[in-house]
Amino acid sequence: MEAQKVLTAQLRIGDQIEAWHNGKLFHRGRVTDVVPALELFWILDARTGTRKLLDPEALEIRHVEAPVAPLATA
Repeated sequence: MEAQKVLTAQLRIGDQIEAWHNGKLFHRGRVTDVVPALELFWILDARTGTRKLLDPEALEIRHVEAPVAPLATA
């Protein structure tokens, strides 16, 4: 399944996104807050574990499927 490009107004808290620029992946994470009036949103970056403010004017934002958690073995 191909990732879909989205607008800030389409984002919801908990969405998993990727942020691309010039064909390179810059950020991937879970949306933690959205301010549609200012076209800004924050994610919890999956790589660093830090909160990041992203500007969709500078990045191509795509929804991605949430990673599947491994099954626990007994």
